Amino acid sequence: MHAYLNFAGISLAKKFPTPPLQLLAMRKHYRFLVLLLCTLCSSATAWAQNTISITGVVQTEAGEPLPGATIFIKGTFIGSSTDRDGKFTLKADFTEPPVIISVSFVGYETRELGISKAQQEVRVVLPVSSTLTNTVVVSASRVAESISQVPVTVEKVNTRQVESLTTPDLLAGLARFKAVDVNSSSLLTSSISTRGFNSSRAERVIQMADYMDTQLPSLSSNFGNLLGIPDLDVESIEIVHGPASALYGANAFNGVVLFNSKDPFVTEGLSIRLRGGNRSLLDGQLRYAKKLTDRLAIKLTGGALTAKDWIADNQDPTSLTIEPNNHAAGSPLGYDAVNRYGDVGTTFGASAGFLNGQTVFLPGYSEKELITGNQKAHIYKVNPSVSYLLTDNVKATVDYKYVNGTSIFQSASRYRFNNSGSHQGRVEVKGTNWFVRGYTTRDYSGQRDPSTDGSYNLGFLGAFLQTTTIPDAPNNPQTGKPYTYAERYFSTYAQAYNQAYLTNGRNADAAAAAARANANANAPQLQPGTPDFDKARDRIIHDGTPGRGARVILRSILNDASAQYNFKLSFADLIVGGAYRQYLLGSDGSLFSDTKDGDRLRNHEFGGYAQVTKALLAERLKLSVAGRVDEFKNFKPAFSPRASVVYSVGSDNQQNFRASYNRAFRAPTQTDQYIRLDVGRAILLGNIGNGFDGYTLRGALYHADKLRLEQVNTLEVGYRAQVASKVTVDVDYFRSAYDDFIGTQTFIGNPNGTRPTTPSPVPSAANPDVRVIQISANVAQKVKTQGASVGLSYTVGTPLILSANYSFNDLVSKDLPADFQTFFNTPRHKYNFGLTGLALSRKLGYTVNYRWTDSFLYESTFATGRVAAYHTVDAQAGYNIAPIRTTLQAGVSNLFNTGNVQTYGSAGIGRLGYVGLLFELK
Repeated sequence: MHAYLNFAGISLAKKFPTPPLQLLAMRKHYRFLVLLLCTLCSSATAWAQNTISITGVVQTEAGEPLPGATIFIKGTFIGSSTDRDGKFTLKADFTEPPVIISVSFVGYETRELGISKAQQEVRVVLPVSSTLTNTVVVSASRVAESISQVPVTVEKVNTRQVESLTTPDLLAGLARFKAVDVNSSSLLTSSISTRGFNSSRAERVIQMADYMDTQLPSLSSNFGNLLGIPDLDVESIEIVHGPASALYGANAFNGVVLFNSKDPFVTEGLSIRLRGGNRSLLDGQLRYAKKLTDRLAIKLTGGALTAKDWIADNQDPTSLTIEPNNHAAGSPLGYDAVNRYGDVGTTFGASAGFLNGQTVFLPGYSEKELITGNQKAHIYKVNPSVSYLLTDNVKATVDYKYVNGTSIFQSASRYRFNNSGSHQGRVEVKGTNWFVRGYTTRDYSGQRDPSTDGSYNLGFLGAFLQTTTIPDAPNNPQTGKPYTYAERYFSTYAQAYNQAYLTNGRNADAAAAAARANANANAPQLQPGTPDFDKARDRIIHDGTPGRGARVILRSILNDASAQYNFKLSFADLIVGGAYRQYLLGSDGSLFSDTKDGDRLRNHEFGGYAQVTKALLAERLKLSVAGRVDEFKNFKPAFSPRASVVYSVGSDNQQNFRASYNRAFRAPTQTDQYIRLDVGRAILLGNIGNGFDGYTLRGALYHADKLRLEQVNTLEVGYRAQVASKVTVDVDYFRSAYDDFIGTQTFIGNPNGTRPTTPSPVPSAANPDVRVIQISANVAQKVKTQGASVGLSYTVGTPLILSANYSFNDLVSKDLPADFQTFFNTPRHKYNFGLTGLALSRKLGYTVNYRWTDSFLYESTFATGRVAAYHTVDAQAGYNIAPIRTTLQAGVSNLFNTGNVQTYGSAGIGRLGYVGLLFELK
């Protein structure tokens, strides 16, 4: 480690000349460095003299080779994998024999054996595993342990299961696993949650790739799997259900999703996957890994995917919790529809005559019209990395990711993100029982150059099209400026309404219908496809000025550093660690309360944790206690404890009972803290100042304190076992109580936090700044939830596995404030049935899965409504042609094209099928 850091010092010294006064000290430093490097070289020479190659073959009990089996020298990072003939070679240090190697392969028992003779030919036979109870996970306790003995609920997805997923977005395919909720708002933007409170942002779950947070710091959420690991490089996925703040910090509130990549020292070779399908799907991925020496390995992964995106077209009225003055669908006064943009309303005053007090809405535009038919979505990513073994059990890794994507993202509005993405760089040094890691993430979207195409807010685009000045229009007598399209429409509507009201016997509905027809004919809005529309649209999407343009600019930075050490004490195992995170938020005022010419907004948090684990009763009883303290810039410190017990019974500890208590804290997201976004019908504001005073939408007095950390206390019990030779079961039940629950509240007030003199949302001389305001706020009442899940797996034979899972989630609390949105957004019932098998002498692999999801209420700041129950059938098959190292693939998601909507206000997800091939050369 010291050699690595000193080497970094040399490179910095070359780049930045040393001041003369420090020259002597630097010379001493360099002398020490040269001595240290010589020592390392001597050590490497000694290591080389005692290094002998081990060759062998890994086979099934029937004598068939197992290509892709993993071989590790225990306690080191030295490893390899078998070729297509099941053969392997690796070098081991025989200074202190025997050398212990561990051999594993998905679906087979792991075997360890000691090798005491140099150059010994090894034959390893792996028996078929009838269950997955011998699977090893790291995420549950931040240390390797059998999945059957983890203290909390964990799902592990192995390489073979990843290969069988049928969706273009890796996250979307995880919905088949037990108690995992996935919300897809477009083709490439999905979010994953567990145990309730789902959303398109999934801010209560941490998603990591090789322990790096994959969120875009500006959004405080993941843009699907944009910054994640390509499918070809995924070694495994571990999903921790429930609170995990004691080990992972704030926001590991409802779970952790950890993607692990393949080690270039172990899995070498070239892999290329090409696919094509309906909706103009083209998908290509590449992985290349090579050991240049016994100590140095490189890896390059990348991918490109493009397809025709799904388009949202929900014409139901927007909820009254979001638009209090809205009307029913088909109203002649117009109405604000969920997926119509620019259908803004105005409430007329006394000067409008018989229309006084009525709210009229403009016709607005569809999503397809605003994106001018351009439904192309894409993801491009490239990830080079270099790994170096400083010793057998110390590895250094440097890698860089560049990702770029175009798709529609749903949050406070619907956004068209064009060529948005992130740069991420990592430096990591780790041993077998410790690590030091640092990484930085820089997101980008919209580019600050207004001449380039960028991302934009569909809601703003529709609204600002309506407020565009009409060419050669006369002046509006009320403003003294030329009429805008909205002003002309409303003026024409009001005149026609008053005339028709009198001529139709004071029939309000007839008058409104006549006025609507008159305004549509004589004062139309800008028409899509016309030169005037295209010119106005182009101006608005390239303008990032708040209140005038729809352009979204993201330029935020996340810096993270962490370290951990595992101690093997005489009386227990001890883990200690710590982490620091810094946010630098920038949006040029298009999302946050920053400005174009100002500095980025700064925020930070840091914490430390420890865990003690003790095994008793011949390791049948495992006790564990963990705790973490976190410090925040904007909030008080928080302590997150966890206590757990696991008790194993049976001849092979095959039945395991677990119980745990967890307390976790959730820090409000960066948008909760710093947002300033005017969406027309309301203004969304951050809430870390002095709180807000105002009125509820029903006119009662309202007050909200500034945000505090949200807290959850969870009790969980579970049982995982091999109940028969070929059957495994995993059952869990949890109950959670949330304090200071963070939800969204809507009220009438002034943006500076003061209370207007009247509860009217219409600006007046006495209240010129009054607005409908949405903030994130804590609720005084406890929010309670409960849930249970069960997973079953039955191995019919070597070629066939049947699986089923069911989950139940319930929002127990019912007495919450009327204007309070919990965003529980979770189906009460959900289940999956699946089968995975091999046929034709194991050359053909196939997977079929059926999923049903119950209807549920979906709440968000963009749209609120019921998501209908839906079901899908997914299928995949692959046929391996060994002589040409190629697998032919075909798959389909949502086979029967049910067009299910998973997030209210988003697009219906239909059928997507593909055919392709996978080429692998080791």
